[in-house]
Amino acid sequence: MSFLQPWMLAALPLIAIPVIIHLINQRRYQTTHWAAMMFLLAATRMSRGYARIRQWLILLFRTLVIAGLVFAVSRPLSSGWLGLAAGSRGETTLLLLDRSPSMQLRETASDQGKLQRGTGQLVDTLRMLGSSRWGVIDSTGADPQELESIDSLLDSSSVTPAGNSADLPSMLAAARDYIRANRPGHTDIWIVSDLQAADWDPDSSRWQTLRDDFQSFPQGIRFHLLAMPEPASNNLAIRVTDAKRVETSERSELLLSLRLTGQGDSNQRQEVPVVVEIEGTRSVVPVEWVGSETELKDHRIALPRGQQRGWGRVSIPADANPGDNTFYFVFDNLPPHKTAIVSESTETAELLRLAATAGPDSKRVATADVFAATQIATIPWEEISLLLWQGGFPAGEAADNVKSFLARGGRAIFFPSPITENKDFLGVRWGSWIGDAENDRIETWRADQDLLANTASGAALPVGQLQLRQRIEMSGEFTALATLADDQPLLGSVLHGDGAAYFLATTPAGKHSSLASDGVVFYVMVQRALQAGSEALGNTRQLDARTVASGEGWQQLAGADGVLSSEYPFQPGVYAAGDRWLAVNRPLQEDDPARVPDGRLEALFGDLDFIRVDAEAGSSGGLVSEIWRLFVIAMISAMIIEAGLSLPNRGREG
Repeated sequence: MSFLQPWMLAALPLIAIPVIIHLINQRRYQTTHWAAMMFLLAATRMSRGYARIRQWLILLFRTLVIAGLVFAVSRPLSSGWLGLAAGSRGETTLLLLDRSPSMQLRETASDQGKLQRGTGQLVDTLRMLGSSRWGVIDSTGADPQELESIDSLLDSSSVTPAGNSADLPSMLAAARDYIRANRPGHTDIWIVSDLQAADWDPDSSRWQTLRDDFQSFPQGIRFHLLAMPEPASNNLAIRVTDAKRVETSERSELLLSLRLTGQGDSNQRQEVPVVVEIEGTRSVVPVEWVGSETELKDHRIALPRGQQRGWGRVSIPADANPGDNTFYFVFDNLPPHKTAIVSESTETAELLRLAATAGPDSKRVATADVFAATQIATIPWEEISLLLWQGGFPAGEAADNVKSFLARGGRAIFFPSPITENKDFLGVRWGSWIGDAENDRIETWRADQDLLANTASGAALPVGQLQLRQRIEMSGEFTALATLADDQPLLGSVLHGDGAAYFLATTPAGKHSSLASDGVVFYVMVQRALQAGSEALGNTRQLDARTVASGEGWQQLAGADGVLSSEYPFQPGVYAAGDRWLAVNRPLQEDDPARVPDGRLEALFGDLDFIRVDAEAGSSGGLVSEIWRLFVIAMISAMIIEAGLSLPNRGREG
């Protein structure tokens, strides 16, 4: 039981008043034995048991009357987990809202999505509980926003859906930093989420740091999770996997490839009408849906003669989740794939050249040039998409050139030198070589995104089958994309401007690894980096929502109405940024319905004060309600029963 006014429970000892009065009344009379009355006592001995039971019942109901009054004025709540917050009201309340596309899931077309429903329930509840300060942190990565009142949350942009995935560890880190900077008293942190595994990143090492940091705060901090894990029923998601413009002898064409994935009961055979719109021109492409995933490859769409660049979108009929029913794309002339290779080893340089030039698309020109360390100044930085660097890290002017290349969107993969060097680059440092790495086994890798992500069909790359013979120690600030069994990193990434640098702790040379002999993983890594880097050279670019932090100077060409310009990087649509057109869409991991298991979720919070409640599907009411009226009714009922028991018995007639 939980209460809004728990201090009133201090009056509960008052229920002893009827007992005390009863004992006092017993001591007011002295017993005198009188022989003439003995026969009357004998006559009433048979009814004494009933009289005593009635006296105890009267005493019981009198105490219940007082107890009911005390409980009623204490304002009891019907939900125990939320009542814990009211038991010791927090000075500050922080709300962490998951705005990812999966939170748009609804039961029927007329229902609210999970985000709106969960936020509404939370506002109804917290309005009752109250707080001295309110703050909200949403999944777009914005700084914590102060709220004038809990009701003002419903009018803020934080309750509107976004296209990017949530990053719960980063959101909790923002809450931690807020507490450090403002030093509030007791703090309640409320989380609204559907527990999608991609949003929680349960395998991240950040969780241990977060637990330690929150436990170190002297003030009390409580975590409350409003979980909405109900799965989708009869939901389809659409995604464009490729859109490229090609020239034929007769006309220009767009080769459009797309994929449909399903959840719930959507695995039935059906024909899905896919609406394709290219700059206002609409057409319908019927796609036969079979199984849990269906792909349409290189569907040909005629383009107006002379059109080189354009944008479009594909959409499917409304279903359980409107957040995955539309996908935007842009297209332009295919930019060439140019790679610059800098290597200390002729063998390694040749392996890198083969991987960079053996592209999957025969219509796209792919070239790779090898440069010596003394020729770095001659690299045509404005023309290349990918830099493959094997050897000591660049320094001086060479380092500045590489950083500028990365900042404008290029990609670079660094392989270590056989000679140990202590120089670092972008915060990453090579260590010592480990010559007996045969027993090293690749334990984990990021299969949801980046270079080692699963294929478009969902198949995993055979990363775990790679053999390591020699590797180098790697340290610094980077995101680990592949780690060994002893948690040592094998592949890491560092974002720099619009580009990214990757650091691999071995080389494709046969004496170091089986990257070249096995081939698949190495080839896919190079081609994915090359594709990402080439997009930075063209006038069009496909972006995952939240890939860039600011949309300053962007103009919306297509997308939802009423989107704030500050939210352009997080909202699906097509935008013009200067001379470039950008298509922003939900990330690939948003189509993965996997949820964090219950046991794993408990482990993430460890010994922190954490309580979870699952919101009921289809319910839009508050999560908690006062039930003092029930105690008032119980008190009145007890008074009536006590009065009935206290009435004297009617004498027998005749």
